[in-house]
Amino acid sequence: MNSQSGLPADLSRFGNVEGYTHYPKTVTPGLPAPAGGGLLKWYDISEAATPVTSETSALAQRFLAAETATGRLNLKGELGFVILHRCGGDFHFLLVSSWRNANEMWETVYAKTSDAPDFALFALPGPHRATFCVWELAAVNHERLAFNRYLYSARDDAAKRVYLGDVYEGGA
Repeated sequence: MNSQSGLPADLSRFGNVEGYTHYPKTVTPGLPAPAGGGLLKWYDISEAATPVTSETSALAQRFLAAETATGRLNLKGELGFVILHRCGGDFHFLLVSSWRNANEMWETVYAKTSDAPDFALFALPGPHRATFCVWELAAVNHERLAFNRYLYSARDDAAKRVYLGDVYEGGA
């Protein structure tokens, strides 16, 4: 252990991701989606050559509307954002994030496999779980900064419009 940095002298056993080559994806904003009394910004994330299809986007929007209509997902009065991530092939995550308790991001995760007719709740076992991948964090980081600006604002209708219009588009 190096006493100056607190790091081990040999880092060769940490952070190895053998056999993986990282590649870029694109974040594309969509129109805000009313959902169960809440209002959510919308983001698609995919490789540029294989964008989220309009059919999958429509399916995700219908699914989200059904989840909120039945009360399984309660977003009443909340602001937030949705990430529809085409992960690879035809596997998609539908990540629904809303701002609660003034400054906390809450998330519900759904997924759709290529052979599934619709999205379904995505449950992960164990206490240490995946949250966001590096591509999703491009939109999440923008949203963190945008909501922070909103919290410093008057939080009136004008500020809400500014927040809802403040979206990220670009590389991830």
